[in-house]
Amino acid sequence: MDVVTEDFGARVRRLTPSLTPSAARVASYLDRNRATVLASSAAQIAAQLDMSDATVIRAVQALGFDGIADLKQALAAGMDDRGTPASDMRRTLSVVGENAGQAIDAVLAAHAEGMEALRTEDGKAAILAAIIALHPATRIGVFGIGPSAHLARYLAFQLTRSGRCSFLLDATGWSLADQLLGLQADDAILLLSYGQPYREVQAVMTEARRLGLPVVLVTDTHTSVLARQAKVVLLARRGRANEVALHATTLIALEAVTLGLAAADRDQALQQLANLDRLRKLISP
Repeated sequence: MDVVTEDFGARVRRLTPSLTPSAARVASYLDRNRATVLASSAAQIAAQLDMSDATVIRAVQALGFDGIADLKQALAAGMDDRGTPASDMRRTLSVVGENAGQAIDAVLAAHAEGMEALRTEDGKAAILAAIIALHPATRIGVFGIGPSAHLARYLAFQLTRSGRCSFLLDATGWSLADQLLGLQADDAILLLSYGQPYREVQAVMTEARRLGLPVVLVTDTHTSVLARQAKVVLLARRGRANEVALHATTLIALEAVTLGLAAADRDQALQQLANLDRLRKLISP
């Protein structure tokens, strides 16, 4: 199959079972860090993986490329068609075809990969760092727009139930400015942002930094401009690179943060739920 026409992620998954462990590790890194790879030499990639550049080059060749330059050309061509829901869905359906069983397997496999990343020492450390950053705040603001808005609302709901004062930053356009007016010096921000950052995302980050508020960024890359500005970066993959977005891994990461915050202030969480029971009795017939 032509390496130019085949999606790179699909090629990596197809060939990984036949690769050596070191080559499979390189292939996974290349797939998950495409933008970084485009700006890196073989030696720089090798340094990131703590291996020799010869190992990196052999892995690239095992994937069917002549060398790093050939790989970069293919990645750049693929990135021209990235970033739209239609193109992501088209790539996903090209892999699963019209087979519903394969679609089910693809979703479960993608979430298994996301969970595996969260369960690593780095993944768990990032969740703990998010809890530590948010715990001292009097209020936790949760930002999310587009598909992430639904996750933001759910998180704010769960935070309130667990005894944390939370508020939503979910407006777009000038309406967001009114929400930002309410930010206070003892707030913290949990910011959901995937892909290219919207102006709203950048505005929230800018205002939070002006006020000196800690920001926990939930995203899928640690190399973005936003990631460099956040106090904590919690990586939660939305499925596989360049395929249809899947949100279960993000939701699991957020629920881990919520439960961790409840554990950090157990008495307050239990009191809040006792109040919830009391209020429900007022409503019950």
